[in-house]
Amino acid sequence: MEAATAAWERYAEGRTPRRAINSAGATTWLNWTQYPDHGPDESLLGPLHGRQVLELGCGTGCNLAHLATLGAQCVGIDIAPSQRAKAEARWRDVSGLAFQTAEATDFLGRHPRSFDVMLSIFGPVWFTDPATLLPLVRHALAPGGIFAFSHKPATAPGRRGATLREARAVVRWDYTPEEWVELLASARFTNPTAEVIDPPEGKREGTLLVRARR
Repeated sequence: MEAATAAWERYAEGRTPRRAINSAGATTWLNWTQYPDHGPDESLLGPLHGRQVLELGCGTGCNLAHLATLGAQCVGIDIAPSQRAKAEARWRDVSGLAFQTAEATDFLGRHPRSFDVMLSIFGPVWFTDPATLLPLVRHALAPGGIFAFSHKPATAPGRRGATLREARAVVRWDYTPEEWVELLASARFTNPTAEVIDPPEGKREGTLLVRARR
């Protein structure tokens, strides 16, 4: 746990803050992919006003802050303490938004049926054994709740190996869309879907996007 926290702190130190305004002139927005101003928006999550939303691995809170401006009641967790500090400093004037420093499986185990929507964008879903994580996600979702996440496509089916150069203590789980659908169905989620979003022109790598319901 301590090694993973330290690894993610090192990773966070090298991250460039998201710009203040996107190409459409918006000050908040949701970005599922690794490319700016690309891919689908928050409509994948269904109605948000008044919903209880949790983001796993929220980083500096940019995606979650956007959902809060749409009327959702949002909680973001991240294992790196510095990320919480950055998120609170940047989004302190946004209501309905709170951040905590927490490891995903520990947090989920303490909040049964608390959330209507759960999302993770290049977050802990990619870096946690699904055999452990998925039952906890389902347990923390309210009946009918939506679970959605994204990360880079698998380089090989079922690959499990070291991840980021800055985070050698962290292991990554890579699965194809078909494998994720099977894993979610086995964990008793309903209507699981998975697809690879094509990259923008000039880029080679797409983004895996997965959704399911409790």
